[in-house]
Amino acid sequence: MITEKHMEESKMSKIGIIISREYSTRVKKKSFIIGTFLVPVLLAMMIVVPMLIAMFSSDNKTYNIAVSDESGVVAEKLENSKTVNYTVIDPATAEDVRKDLAKSDSYYGLLKISPLDSLNNAEIAIYANEQVNLSLKNQIQGEVNDILSANKLTSYDIPNLDDVLKNMENKSSVKTFQVKENEEEEKQTEVGAYMVIGYISSFLIYMFIFMFGGMVMQGVIEEKNNRIIEVIVSSVKPMQLMIGKIVGIALVALTQFAAWIVLTFLIVTGVTLATGGSKVMDNAAQVQNVTMGMGGDAAAVAIDEIAPDNGEDSSPMGVIGPVLNTLKSMNIIGIIVTFLLYFILGYLLYASMFAAVGACVDNQADTQSLMLPITIPLIIGLFIMLSAFQNPHSTIAVWGSIIPFTSPMVMVARFAYGVPMWQYFLSLALLFGTFLFMGWVSSKIYRIGILSYGKKAGWKDIFKWLKLKD
Repeated sequence: MITEKHMEESKMSKIGIIISREYSTRVKKKSFIIGTFLVPVLLAMMIVVPMLIAMFSSDNKTYNIAVSDESGVVAEKLENSKTVNYTVIDPATAEDVRKDLAKSDSYYGLLKISPLDSLNNAEIAIYANEQVNLSLKNQIQGEVNDILSANKLTSYDIPNLDDVLKNMENKSSVKTFQVKENEEEEKQTEVGAYMVIGYISSFLIYMFIFMFGGMVMQGVIEEKNNRIIEVIVSSVKPMQLMIGKIVGIALVALTQFAAWIVLTFLIVTGVTLATGGSKVMDNAAQVQNVTMGMGGDAAAVAIDEIAPDNGEDSSPMGVIGPVLNTLKSMNIIGIIVTFLLYFILGYLLYASMFAAVGACVDNQADTQSLMLPITIPLIIGLFIMLSAFQNPHSTIAVWGSIIPFTSPMVMVARFAYGVPMWQYFLSLALLFGTFLFMGWVSSKIYRIGILSYGKKAGWKDIFKWLKLKD
């Protein structure tokens, strides 16, 4: 006699077979193998290339510049550097030097400074045989303008001007310290570390939900078009098939995600060690000038927080120290667990809806109108996340982290800063409950839509399917 326990075991066995089939089929595909190795290379390039650009952007060349100063105040105060070597010449010979630039090896260019006008301003011109690069132009322009500005101040006959100017300079930065209960000494932290962790974690969840949710939908459409589904549903229920497909692809996602983390870490570490780790850290402040396009403004803000140009200790240890203190003060295990919980639940919620959409159509082109209710909450969640990791306790950030359709991205962005436990558990409970409800709704759509051919289901058809009894 078949007991209820045997029936449950049979159901679980069938779902396990479907999960195994989905997993083994997809991990053996060329696209999976290529993507697993190609994406870490691209991710590593996005991290390493800006650093290498910052390190090797200088041509290590010293430019010999002839200076014709008719103002009488600039030439004597110009200082040579590793980049520029100034040679003062008689203004009477300036025209001859300019004409000989093309065939002379003595000078790269000629800097001409006009006589001062009534406001103590002067015109600045640089002549060279080739287009002067922006870095050199800005360096010379800055030096000359600083000298002219100082000359203007001197003309006002202010007593003790040098001391006044020194006293006016202020390059203080705001240091942040975290004070915890039961700890006698507070630790200096860096808000940039929180911002980077929140931004990267949230964006990964957004990207993976779209990527692997779309994979679920595409898989349903392909099986429906190949009529394989008719054979499969003769031995398993549509609900079991949908669960097996979603879970199987989830395991594929976790496998690929783990591989990406390990490979990216190995590549970045290897390149950093090969090029000199201290050099990379010393040039960290320059990275923001060549920040990649993926959230470039946000990433630049975070990098500027971690390595500010404020005149303080910007050596590797001066930058790393507060960051390490920040990481120590963070609940790293909690961050990882939170990421996995919201990644899995968020994926399950949206994947069930993607599967329902796939069951309603016969080809990818027909999915656009049905995809709108799925993509809009995801995009809204992304925009709220971009605000939340900068201001994690704002009203919109709090509600965005509680509402189930946006919480997978927003709560992960907020968690590192510290979230009240009632908000955290309420968010998880609502997300889990919404997943169960949407899974039930999607299974009713999937059960009928998977065997419907020849016509794209509209919203009227979907509502009819939902009213049908199981």
